[in-house]
Parts: sequence; C-alpha cells; structure tokens
Amino acid sequence: MIKAVIRIDLFRLFKTKDYWIPLIILGGLFFVILPVILLGSLSLIQASPMIGQIGDIIGTLPDAVQQNIKGDNPATRASYAFAVYLLAPIAIVVPLTISSAVGANSIVGEREQGTGEYLAHSPLTVREIYVAKLLASLIPGYLAGIVGFAMYSLVVNIIVGSQVGGWFFPTAGWILLVLWVIPPFIAIALSLILRLSARVRSAASAHQASSLVTLPVILMSYGVASGLLYSPVISAAVSGLVAWIIAAILLVTGSKSIKRERLLGVSAEA
Repeated sequence: MIKAVIRIDLFRLFKTKDYWIPLIILGGLFFVILPVILLGSLSLIQASPMIGQIGDIIGTLPDAVQQNIKGDNPATRASYAFAVYLLAPIAIVVPLTISSAVGANSIVGEREQGTGEYLAHSPLTVREIYVAKLLASLIPGYLAGIVGFAMYSLVVNIIVGSQVGGWFFPTAGWILLVLWVIPPFIAIALSLILRLSARVRSAASAHQASSLVTLPVILMSYGVASGLLYSPVISAAVSGLVAWIIAAILLVTGSKSIKRERLLGVSAEA
C-alpha cells in the first residue's frame, strides 16, 4: 500500500510539466552550465594574473589541505580545487531544493485537491502515510542529484582531467557525499517540511515555511564542503553519520504530525 501511494504521487509529478521542466532547467544550470563556464574560463585564462592570485591563495592554505589538491601549476591546482571542493555544495543544494518543493505540497496538497479523503479512509496507518509521502518526496530529488552528479563528473573529467593526468572524478569524498551524506540531509529537511505541510492551511504557506527549513540545511552543506578540504573521507563519513542519527530521530517522531482529520480538512489545528 505504501508503494501504491508512492507510485501515484510520482505519476502525478511526471504528468506535471510545471514541475519537471523547471527541474531539468535547475539541474542543467547547476550541474552542467555553471561548471562548464567556471572551469572552462579557468582553463582559458591560464596566463592571467588572476590565476596567479588564486595559486597564491591556495599556497596559503594549511599543508593538510594542499596535499589534497592535485596539479603541477597554479592553473591546474585552481581548476582542481574549484571542481572538487568549491562546487561540492551543489550536490546537496539541488536535490534538497527539488525534494523540498515536492514535500511542501505533499500533505496540504492532498487536502486542497480533495484527495485527502481517500488517504484518510484508507487502511494505511498514519505512520505508513508519512513514510509514503516522505519517500515520494525524497526519490525525485535524490534521482535528480544522481543524474546531475553523473553529468557533473563527465564535465569535470573532460575539462580538468586532461590537466591532472586523466580521469580523476569522482573522488572518494564525493562518492561518500552522494551515497552517504545527501540522503540523510534530504530526510532531515523533509521530516520537518512534512510536519509543516500537515499543519498549514494552504500550499503557499507550506512553500514559504519550507524555505525557512531548507536554509539551515543548505548552510550545513557548506560546512560539510569545508570539511572536505581537510579530510574528504573522514569528514564525509562523520557528517553522514551525524546526519543519519538526526534524521532517524526526526523520522521516528514525525508521523505524529499527520492526523486523519487534517487530511479531511476538518481539524481545528493550524
């Protein structure tokens, strides 16, 4: 029954062009267009004084950080640093944004469309409804992140790989980031967003409230990216572990926010 709810929600998204067309544009912009412009520009201006300045900045970083940056000259090291570290938060921000947009409308949307009655009178428990809505919101964002990550890897290896001696991406830190860190980060945001979606009275209110939830998570993603500079594997492993613990606590308590009365639109609670 949980799978049936997930399939229905995903089918609705697939039929909604207003959702997946902006999704493609957003993913293409952050995973392909911006990296091509940024990394391509660094490759073209190797003789520019700016490259020398970037190289000087990298040279002032701690030895532990410099050991993780590959390259025989300032231009190559700058390209490597931008490709591996500067753009790392994109891998969290993009799927998080996509999943948040779906999750914000997940519960309150059922009530507004008049389909909440079917869920309210279904044999599913409120916990099962919560899990189904969570997974239906997480899957689109995470799949978009995986596809975007593959496209970004291709772009990085084509533009920067020739400078560092061959294909080098994804690194171990990035693999852990995608497989171990991103899922709990999305789950943390969705566990809070679904609570808001179950309580507010309109989808517009849910989307406004979700932006307040995703902002701290985005800031945390930049903290994770900063940790990748020092120790990519250890930083990603520890950050993921902490995120999974937080996500588990929020997910266990999150189902209490869903009431059958709210799905029917007769609850007096805001």
